[in-house]
Amino acid sequence: MTGTDHTKQSVVGGPSVILVEPQLAENIGAAARAMLNCGLTKLIIVNPREEFPNPRADAMSAGATDVLNNAKIFFSVEEAIAGFNRVYATTARPREMIVNVVSPRVAAIDMKNAWLDGDDVSIMFGPERSGLTNDHIALADTVISVPLNPAYSSLNLAQAVLIVSYEWFTLAKEMPIEKLVNNDTRPANKNELNDFFIRFESALDASGFFRSSDMRPSMVRNLRAMLQRATLTEQEIRTLHGVVSSLSGSWRETPNQLRKHLPDKS
Repeated sequence: MTGTDHTKQSVVGGPSVILVEPQLAENIGAAARAMLNCGLTKLIIVNPREEFPNPRADAMSAGATDVLNNAKIFFSVEEAIAGFNRVYATTARPREMIVNVVSPRVAAIDMKNAWLDGDDVSIMFGPERSGLTNDHIALADTVISVPLNPAYSSLNLAQAVLIVSYEWFTLAKEMPIEKLVNNDTRPANKNELNDFFIRFESALDASGFFRSSDMRPSMVRNLRAMLQRATLTEQEIRTLHGVVSSLSGSWRETPNQLRKHLPDKS
């Protein structure tokens, strides 16, 4: 089905789409086409298996080459999501984690409210064969699951991108349903959250909290997922850093505290 008309004004703007470890260049191109159908232009690709840029992706995009030409490439999910305040992860498989799971339609409402509040929003899609891992899911705030035939719910990458993007597009002009009153502080971005996670987990290691090395990965994922669900602000992250400093005694090692114990040279 064709429908390109360059005489009409393009409707663009919205979340970034993150393709994690896509396997085929054609699928990247098809995803870019699906994005532009719904006015999304910001594409991020994490560790693609095939060389990118790629002429096969261009051909499959059916003219959505601007999306491909402006795509950003990262080598890890952590780097890709660092600047975002809200990250959604798509998956079709049940997870052994406590996470917020919503349909694309409900996610679109949530994304729209976050977008209107000034948040930077992104949607992650996993590799074609296996989807996102539990470690990827733990980095997201909310999981999107498409309700389909339970006996056959397989989607290719471009189909998944199109379904979620279309739900966003249909709400493009809607007003927000609810709004977070944050007292002039902003939502924490993923880089700030990840920095806190690393410090928090290091403090837990030092305290002996992780008694079993085998259980540590799943415990870390569950802790991260729990904190992601809290939708923390930048001020709340700073408060949590203060909590870790107080409990671990690391505040005593800060420059200001060390200066208090230096001899007075006056």
